[in-house]
Amino acid sequence: MPELGPADAQLIDRHLDAIWAETGLSAASRDSYRRDLAGLARWRGRDGVLQAASASDLSEYLAWRAREGYSPRSNARLLSAFRGFFGWCLRQRLRSDDPTALLGSPTLPRLLPKALTESQVAALLAAPDVESPAGLRDKAMIELMYATGLRVSELVELPAQAVNLRQGALRVTGKGSRERLVPMGEEAQHWLERYAAQARPELLGKGRSSPYLFLDAKGLPLTRQQFWSIVKRLAAVAGIEPTRISPHGLRHSFATHLLNHGADLRALQMLLGHSSLSTTQIYTLVAKEKLKQLHRMHHPRG
Repeated sequence: MPELGPADAQLIDRHLDAIWAETGLSAASRDSYRRDLAGLARWRGRDGVLQAASASDLSEYLAWRAREGYSPRSNARLLSAFRGFFGWCLRQRLRSDDPTALLGSPTLPRLLPKALTESQVAALLAAPDVESPAGLRDKAMIELMYATGLRVSELVELPAQAVNLRQGALRVTGKGSRERLVPMGEEAQHWLERYAAQARPELLGKGRSSPYLFLDAKGLPLTRQQFWSIVKRLAAVAGIEPTRISPHGLRHSFATHLLNHGADLRALQMLLGHSSLSTTQIYTLVAKEKLKQLHRMHHPRG
């Protein structure tokens, strides 16, 4: 595809700056929006297409993506980016109409989060070798993620100063730069204290400092990919099938197990850092599916 033209690039920058000013858009979200918006302009191959795009332009682009194998979920996310962009163009009087107004959203399959069973979580938590600094770090990380429901990005980017071991709580900065206070529980607190006192100084090395809590063998902050590799390795040790685990598997398990044990949905929303309760409600579907499975397995007329 051709390079993005200067007019379209400038328009995208103005739009992203406006979103950042209103919502505190993260760098990752900013890059994602930029790719989504630039895709249409580069596909058309002419500069200025974004400000002049018609509904048929958008329909043809979405149809092309579908033929190229892009998923309905990916196209739905793209259409959401277009709606935000052209709505902003309308408010800025850069155009007099919204080409997305009559476009329907792709039909999406209902994908339930993959949660581990409580016995699988117990096996995963028992998998790290806590006699090594890296193993003690891994133990502290998965205990903390299961105890708090942190997102993977929140876990690996957690500042050391965000942890209050005396109070047993974390101050977490989530999506949209929203802060929340999350209790960690006694077990996670115990392993975090051990990691901070014994393993982290060894991983960091003498005379070095880092604002991040969890570090690799070079004293650098762990990446999401590194954490995912750790979880996959520990899942293999625990005898968990690869299809049963996901990068956010412990977060999903945290939410599902809390609901199974009677947690309030509103409280769960606050712990997970969801801006909308509808996002949290997906976990009630997971809990209901589990109840249906138990009924089929154990009821004489199941």
